[in-house]
Amino acid sequence: MTQARKTDFKKPQATKPICNRIAIVFDFDDTLAPDTFDELIKRLGLNVNEFRQQHYEPLKDAGWDHVAARFYCLIQESKRRKEKITKDYLIQFGQDLKPFDEVTEMFDRLQQKVQDINSGIELEFYIITGGFAEVVRNTCIAPYFKKIWGCEFHYGKNGEIEFLKRSISHTEKTRYLMHIASGEEQVDGDGRSFAYRDVSESQLHIPLSQMIYVGDGASDVPCFSVLNDEGGIVIGVYKGDTAEKWSQHIEVTESQRVTNLAPADYRAESELMRSLTLAIESLCKQISLRQLSKGE
Repeated sequence: MTQARKTDFKKPQATKPICNRIAIVFDFDDTLAPDTFDELIKRLGLNVNEFRQQHYEPLKDAGWDHVAARFYCLIQESKRRKEKITKDYLIQFGQDLKPFDEVTEMFDRLQQKVQDINSGIELEFYIITGGFAEVVRNTCIAPYFKKIWGCEFHYGKNGEIEFLKRSISHTEKTRYLMHIASGEEQVDGDGRSFAYRDVSESQLHIPLSQMIYVGDGASDVPCFSVLNDEGGIVIGVYKGDTAEKWSQHIEVTESQRVTNLAPADYRAESELMRSLTLAIESLCKQISLRQLSKGE
């Protein structure tokens, strides 16, 4: 009787490269904490609605970019005041600013969820905001983020704000998504753009398909669109209104729609926390499946 031959079966290579990292990218104003522009106006002892109507809205009506208009308004206000708005003032403002309830606890909860599913996966947090980087970098939640990008002031010799040094517009936010993907230290520091589609997935720090973006408004729509195109997860948040009012105000197109829309509530059993947890679970299991295919 002929003896059956033994055949050595080898597991095929994984169909996709494995990246053991997930990124959650947050907007800041009205996503993790109250709007910093409005809160700063209040801290200066001014009426927010009056300040907007008298100083900000006329610039907007004259065609100013909204980020440039906000910064110009504050610079002009600082010039009018005896006590100037300084770098130290913004640092103290950031230290005093309170994030929404249980935002601080969110980070450890999500990290623990990742560890429970697959201890070999790293979870990284980032902020991309059109608000004040100096303020965000000095909040109590700043240490949880690998990188924080926002608009920057240039300061005078006495520390007072003088003009806008770095601006992050709605569309520029997507450039920082590419920066996270590339893992490079500089954002177009040499004047060259990062061509995401020209780089193999194995060379990426984190592919866009393994990113979760959380934002509250029109400034986040370009990021919604990019991640939708690349298979990432997009979560919209709103504060004080209904989901219907948010949708009417933002007016997203088909390609810009969010995976879920929830109130900016970070308590353990909230819809937003359930959404973030499910998003984490989904990405972790995809990575685990790739690891299984490769035999890790």
